[in-house]
Amino acid sequence: MFIDSQDRDGAPISATARALIAAAGELSATVADFAFAAPVSHVYNPLTYAWAPHELYLRRFAASRKKVVFVGMNPGPFGMVQCGVPFGEIAAVRNWMGIEAKVDKPPRENPKRPVEGFACGRSEVSGRRLWALFQQRFGTANDFFAEHFVANYCPLAFFDNGRNLTPDKLPAAESTPLYAACDTHLRQLVAALEPQWVIGVGGFAETRAAEALSGMSVRIGKVLHPSPASPAANRGWAEAATKQLAALGIWS
Repeated sequence: MFIDSQDRDGAPISATARALIAAAGELSATVADFAFAAPVSHVYNPLTYAWAPHELYLRRFAASRKKVVFVGMNPGPFGMVQCGVPFGEIAAVRNWMGIEAKVDKPPRENPKRPVEGFACGRSEVSGRRLWALFQQRFGTANDFFAEHFVANYCPLAFFDNGRNLTPDKLPAAESTPLYAACDTHLRQLVAALEPQWVIGVGGFAETRAAEALSGMSVRIGKVLHPSPASPAANRGWAEAATKQLAALGIWS
């Protein structure tokens, strides 16, 4: 994959961002060769059809070392599936991060889960909660990303017709090679960003991070997942996550 030496606005691209752009391209190519059986009916890889905004996200916000990296599970149907940015609530990506770019269609589109790109009118509730907390606490995106970054462990979204499937529901024969590729990418990301902490957004991400990063000089923690399917998150996710981060000593 060719990587320009300058951003679209003429700014130079850091070595860190270049490394992560290359790693994302490598991950995308690796998982493209994997096959998934029923009940999986459709697989979306936003690192292909939504590469333009994802690359811009890396160029702009993964340009330097971080203190904390938050890691989610995989793309949500109205978030990264639509715009290529992890937890990508469209309004937050466009208005807070200042990112908007062309999004194509996946090779085999699910008619019950169309990709509309930045025209998507549905809200990614998990992303809305996540980015709203960061905006409330830090103000600008640049201030948040100065020491923080957000990534997804798995780049693929899985559907059983209209139903969203998560990677933890895959059989071992399918999840084992997928996890191996995702583990490699997460190690590359941590090696490039050199965070003190990797925080799993939810138990799955925490478990995978702990296994993938075993032996690396980084601490692992967890915050409650902001999914609307979680009764605890619906009772006040921002307050719960803030308390968890304070208990870890990350936020005062």
